[in-house]
Amino acid sequence: MNFNTWLQQIGKSQKTADHYSRAISGVISQWAIQDGLTTKSLSEVGSVTELQAIAEGLQNVQIYKERNERGKGMYRCALNAFVTYRQRETPEVLEQDVEAILTDENLASTEKSTYISARVGQGRYRKDLIGFWEGCAVTGYRDVRLLVASHIKPWRASDNTERLDTYNGLLLLPNLDKVFDLGFITFTEQGRIIVSNQLEDTGKLGIDSGMRIQLREPHQPYMAYHRERVFESLN
Repeated sequence: MNFNTWLQQIGKSQKTADHYSRAISGVISQWAIQDGLTTKSLSEVGSVTELQAIAEGLQNVQIYKERNERGKGMYRCALNAFVTYRQRETPEVLEQDVEAILTDENLASTEKSTYISARVGQGRYRKDLIGFWEGCAVTGYRDVRLLVASHIKPWRASDNTERLDTYNGLLLLPNLDKVFDLGFITFTEQGRIIVSNQLEDTGKLGIDSGMRIQLREPHQPYMAYHRERVFESLN
């Protein structure tokens, strides 16, 4: 299934799908090539991990930032959608993150085990989040067997200290974890939910504008990163 077809399948209009597809194969790829982030079109990048690194690098490319602001976030939405499209049903990113931990000569074997557990949302990191939140951070749902340990600032963007920081984690119901991870919801400094205008049928997902989360001061830098670099909106 190509990118354009996938976009329409997830509910984007033909017009939006065409805009996103042209942006990815056109100017966004050109900007990445011109800045030395890649030597080929984004659609030709074989590795999901490499694509993620390019997408992260584009956030610092001046023409991308200017055109994205002028286009009210359209280029960012197109890029985020393309990364999500390439990530679907692939274990590559997780496998490569685990491989990077295993081959890191600066980590002892016990540390490697700790980081791998944190990467997959298990072990001490998950226990720490359960101890801190005692249930879903948003709804308060308390059966932790059904809750997902989720990083606020994504693993790829975090250093090793941030990856194990309890304040860089949320405990969420699976539906909230997924939309938070994809950047369709985020939270203000006061903990009020912000819902992307790219997310449809929020009621069916159990999401409403009155949802809140109790954030402490150490959460703020992580949530600020999520708002600025992960949240997807055309506002």
